[in-house]
Formats: sequence, C-alpha cells, structure tokens
Amino acid sequence: MADQTPLDLFKQALTGASRAIARDAEVEVAWSADVPGSAGNRFRVPLPGRDLPPDQVTEARGFADSFALKLRHHNAALHAKSAPPEPIARACYDAIEQVRYEALGANRFGGIKANLDAATEMRMSSDKIVRAQNSSEVPLQTALALLVREALTGEAVPARAQGGLELVRDFLEEKVGKDFAALADTLSDQAAFQKLALDMLRELDLTRPTDAPDESDSDQPDDEDGPSDENEGEDDSTSEGDPQSADMAGDMAEGEGEGEQSSDAETDSDMSEGEPGEDGDASNAPVRPNRPQAEVPASVDYKAFTTRFDEEVSAPDLCDAEELDRLRAYLDSQLTGLQGVVTRLANRLQRRLMAQQNRSWDFDMEEGVLDAARLARVIISPGTALSYKVERDVEFKDTIVTLLIDNSGSMRGRPISIAAISADILARTLERCGVKTEILGFTTRAWKGGQSREAWLADGKPPNPGRLNDLRHIIYKQADEPWRRARRNLGLMMREGLLKENIDGEALIWAHSRLLYRPEERRILMVISDGAPVDDSTLSVNSAGYLEAHLRSVIEWIEKVSPVQLVAIGIGHDVTRYYRRAVTIMDVEQLGGTIMEQLAELFEDEKGTKKR
Repeated sequence: MADQTPLDLFKQALTGASRAIARDAEVEVAWSADVPGSAGNRFRVPLPGRDLPPDQVTEARGFADSFALKLRHHNAALHAKSAPPEPIARACYDAIEQVRYEALGANRFGGIKANLDAATEMRMSSDKIVRAQNSSEVPLQTALALLVREALTGEAVPARAQGGLELVRDFLEEKVGKDFAALADTLSDQAAFQKLALDMLRELDLTRPTDAPDESDSDQPDDEDGPSDENEGEDDSTSEGDPQSADMAGDMAEGEGEGEQSSDAETDSDMSEGEPGEDGDASNAPVRPNRPQAEVPASVDYKAFTTRFDEEVSAPDLCDAEELDRLRAYLDSQLTGLQGVVTRLANRLQRRLMAQQNRSWDFDMEEGVLDAARLARVIISPGTALSYKVERDVEFKDTIVTLLIDNSGSMRGRPISIAAISADILARTLERCGVKTEILGFTTRAWKGGQSREAWLADGKPPNPGRLNDLRHIIYKQADEPWRRARRNLGLMMREGLLKENIDGEALIWAHSRLLYRPEERRILMVISDGAPVDDSTLSVNSAGYLEAHLRSVIEWIEKVSPVQLVAIGIGHDVTRYYRRAVTIMDVEQLGGTIMEQLAELFEDEKGTKKR
C-alpha cells in the first residue's frame, strides 16, 4: 500500500462508506469532472484535486452519501406508482422525496449532514432560485424542497438561495406550512410520506386528486430503521478531515473496499446503463418545470444479465492520437465530394436558425440603451424622456441537440462515413448559431455476447437472462466541448472492428439521461439508425422480439412523458413504425440534407408554438 496516494486512499474509503450506508456490497463509484449522477448502485461523483482540497472532498462525500441514502431508503417502484402526471407537480414530488431520504441520514449522523449541506450548496449555485428577481421566477420545486429540508433537518437555507426563497416563503408556509410536522412524523415510512406530499401538492393546486393506489399491495419501503450501528463509525470516518486508510475502507466495505479502486480512466464506464435517475438531474442541474418522469416504468419487461462489463468511453480512449488523425484524414478523403453538398445544406440551416435569432427592440423607453437615432433629440431637447431602447428577449435560446449514431456492423462503409461527416458539419453549424451539440455512438464490445455471455455460461445458463452482451457507449463530442477539439474523434467510426451489434433501447435511455442532466430549456435527441436492434446472443436465449419490445417501450416513454424532442432518421429501414416523428431515406447520400431539414423543422415548430 506504500505506493498509494492520498487520493487513492480517499477513493477506497468513500467507496467503502457508500457501500456501508447503502447496505449494498455491489455499489460502484466512478470519479468524474462531469455532472454527478446515479443509476442503480453505480454512482458518479466529482473527482477532487490530487491535493484533496477540503471543499471538494466534502462535495464528493455529499453526493456519494445522497446516492447511497437513496439506494437504501428509496423504493423507486413505490415512488413511480403515485407520481403525479403534471410536470411541475412531479418535479416537486421528486424534490421532496430526495429531502426525505437525505434527512434520514442527516438526522442520524453529523458527518453525513455536513456532507449533504456541501452538495446542496453546489446544487444551489446553478439553480434559478439564486437569480430570481420576483416570485414568478422562483422554481417552485426548489423553494418547496428547501422549506421541507429546513423543517425536517433544522438546517438553514443556503445563503445564496435565501433571497429567492423569501419571495415565496410566506405564500408556501401559509398554504402548506402546517403539513411539515406531519412529514417529519412519517420520515421513515415512504408510502405515508408520499401520501402527505401529494396532499401538499393538491393544496397548492399543482395536481388533481386521483384514485389512490392500494398501498397494501405495493412494495414495502426500503429499510426504515436508518443506518445501522455498524455504519455509524464507518460513515463518521468519511466525514472527518483527512483521507481514510485503506484498511478502514476495507472494513466499511466488508472486505471489498481494497479491490474497488476506480482509476480516472474509468470515469464513466459504470454509468453505461444510463437510466436517468429521478434525482440525478435534480441534484446537479437547474430543475426545470418541465422535468419529466425520470425513470423507465417498472412495467417494462427488460433486464440485463450483468452490467459489469459495459462501458461508457470517450473516443480518444479507444485508440491513440496518431491513429485518430489517420482515421480522420481517411474520412475526409472518402467524403470530399459529399462535403460540399452537406456544407451548402448546413449554411442553409444556419440562415434559417439565425433568422429566428434576429434582434428586436422596444423604442421610446424611459431607460435602457441610448438610442443612436434619437441623439439629435437629446442634443436639441435634453429634458425629453423616451430616448432609450430595450432589447427584447429572443425566443430562440437555451437549446441542446444530441446526435445518437448507430455504430453497428450493418452501418459499415458509406452509411457510417456519411453519418460521421454529417455530424461533424452539424456540430460546426450549430456551434455558430449558439446551439450546444453532443455526438454519441452505440455498439457492443464483442460479437455474440462477450464476457456477459461467458458469465452466464459459468452461472449454469439460467433461463431468460435478459440482455446478454457487453454494451459500448461512445462519446465523440460532449455538449460543452468546442467543435475544433472533437473534430478528429469522429474519425473513430472508420476504425476496423469498432462496429458490432446494436442494442438501441438502452442506448436511447443513456442518451436521454445525459440530456436530462443538461440545464437547457429545449432538448432535441436525433437518432440515426439503419435497422432494428440486433444482438444474436440476447435474442438466442430470450423471447422473440425481446430487444425490439424494449425499444418500443422506451420510445413511448420518452415521447409521452419527457420534454425531450425525439426524432429518428432510418437509413434503408422504416423507423416510422417505432418513432412518431421519423423519416426514412433509401439512399445514404440523402442523410446530410435530411438531418438539416429535420432540425430546421423542429426549431420552427418550437418557434410557432407556445413554450410549455
């Protein structure tokens, strides 16, 4: 252990503490500079600096503690069963539930309370409540959650959020303040707590009464007795100042902590399943009123035999820089003729988008920017008012587009080449228009099963194992990454052996969950595929149409519940039978123009309708 750095020891200790709090020895912690989040027992937390700055350490602990408490005390099926359908009510319902399970840990352990306070401070820094100037600008779910947190834990509201909260405090306390004491009495009973929470939302006129589900047949709430005695010392160790020792982490993980070091290269590998955690986006990005139901319905009959071998990987991690440069040069040489056509189409898209962003002004105002056209009036009659102008808010703003590209073997050749160059030009065009763009790809790590199938064989071939292959989800360009830095990554699609099989449903969940983490108001997900989901290993041991049925369920869920606008382009394959908004092209040469046209229609549709 002599060669381990303090950062390594901290990683071990935090992983062990998370397992102990969650009472789940399978918890895995990944370290990332990206947005924190959780999917099941896989956590993604902020990576502190190598010298372990105290504030960064406490932040990492806070998010890990929150995710662990959710895993232990939160019953997702029970939560979804009573969730209100109205977007703002659902956002409040989710936020109050997060306060509940965090309060169960904070009230028992001072260390956890301090860590969660740090995580709350971080969330508030990007929440709209800190910028609110009047009550209509205050996110109701944030304000309600802060008041409930104050009542359940006694913790003061973060200083930066106090101003915004005071704008609505009197109104909320008059309406539902009397219910806070009852919430505290049912803290460890999720079913009773959520019933009271729904009553509060009805008192606020955010949701309508519905036939209450029979709670007697619902799943029992997770462990109601709070963290166990053996966790007390273990969690306190993660809440003290210095990094813990490796053997302390081993004790907390019941002998498994030492083997759980997560390297920086594994930053996102354990988040490949990608189910959007209902609290993942709420805890780390501004919460929007149009926040969707953030968990795939429990009724969806789908599972993975194991997710241990799945990976979410950045394109540069799959080959060295020299090879990426060579592949990019090869891509450019293959598409010299096509690039001019797609570029002209991209210029046309840019003109259409920029037309929606033209500035407009209100003139003859009493304050604002001095109107140059009124300078003569100012000189001749200085006492005359109404010599200013104010720029109007433009409707076209706050947008992100994710391009999800099928990297299966059937895309090999010209289809994948045109998809890559179209994505390249699209990212460049939208960047000029101020629109964030993310480019993702999905395939599998192996043909016919890989390590997942080997594990299934070693386990005695249990029937109906579910998905039986190793996922590979590739990040070619992150939303906040400039186009010039990501350009060469798209050459990876030309690499021999990269394109294998495609499991579309889970890829769609993954891309969708990344969009939910984003703060933008308008979110567009465009899928480019040339066929139905195919994985020989999975389909050979499950019911016919297993992957296709899952894909249909995921698409229906996104289209009906999510604020994300979903559009698909099928190459030689009719995807209109899956997606409500879709187009099929028979010639891959049409792909570039079709992408541009579909995006232009989406933006124009959005402009022509009222904001949700």
